[in-house]
Amino acid sequence: MKTFLDFEKPIADLEGKIEELRHLSGIGDELSVVDEITSLQGKKEKLALQIYQKLDPMKKVQVARHPDRPHFGDYISALVENFTPLAGDRAFAEDSAIVGGIGRFRGYSVMFIGQEKGNNTAERVKHNFGMARPEGYRKAIRLMEMADRFHLPVVTLVDTPGAYPGVGAEERGQAEAIARAMETCLKLRVPLISAIIGEGGSGGAIALATANHVLMLEHSIYSVISPEGCASILWRESNEVTAKAAAEAMRLTAQDLLKLGIIDKIVREPLGGAHARPSDSISALGDAIEESLASLRGVEGGALRSRRREKFLEMGRKGLG
Repeated sequence: MKTFLDFEKPIADLEGKIEELRHLSGIGDELSVVDEITSLQGKKEKLALQIYQKLDPMKKVQVARHPDRPHFGDYISALVENFTPLAGDRAFAEDSAIVGGIGRFRGYSVMFIGQEKGNNTAERVKHNFGMARPEGYRKAIRLMEMADRFHLPVVTLVDTPGAYPGVGAEERGQAEAIARAMETCLKLRVPLISAIIGEGGSGGAIALATANHVLMLEHSIYSVISPEGCASILWRESNEVTAKAAAEAMRLTAQDLLKLGIIDKIVREPLGGAHARPSDSISALGDAIEESLASLRGVEGGALRSRRREKFLEMGRKGLG
């Protein structure tokens, strides 16, 4: 059963009418029913186009968080052959919020790392809703260093509300683990490509996204804090009005971030968002990753590392300017 967001209610109403007519297709004048379904499908697509062309930042936040949006495991299942998951940080524990492993992607042997939110309640609890603890980031560090040792490109898929803020995580060095992950990203001598596939929340996202190329799905978000968190700090109150104002001020959409030079490319989503046609969205991201890998394939390791460092230093210079 499809899940519709509040602003998608007109689309949901048309979808309901189409389903009713499909159940009636074997009764009465079938040809007229088919014609009516075709007409309603056209209206639904036109309405979806109108709605999705005018999404404000807060609505994009809702789309980025949609429960039916493809997650890390969905991309791996569709795009990667012979994926071999690698677990543990070799120091404390296995953190299921971050998943990583080696697989074959369109002729390349690649190390894939990313946050996994899960597709149902049990999976979401297992993966802690994609919010990693220090051991998750230390596992990512271990896998990136392994990829560097064996000359494998690294692809990260980012989808997290942020790093886990619990007391235990702080006691075990959450901030240090995130900083070390960013440092490791900057040290790699292999291509590093990151894609924001849903939420790119705070340090929990940039720990995996300090990359040569940063791709971003059209309706994803990438920000230093959630709109709700920002609203609670600035206005001492988080509600629909203040969160919407925060989202507009933060410039967290792919379109804003491309203009600011924070990301390198926007990957178009199918009409209605990635949750409407997951296979199309997965295929589009696969094409974008393949293009990035091909463009970085022949670049010498020192140059890759130097370009990556200079890219992020330049962001800092612009910010200071």
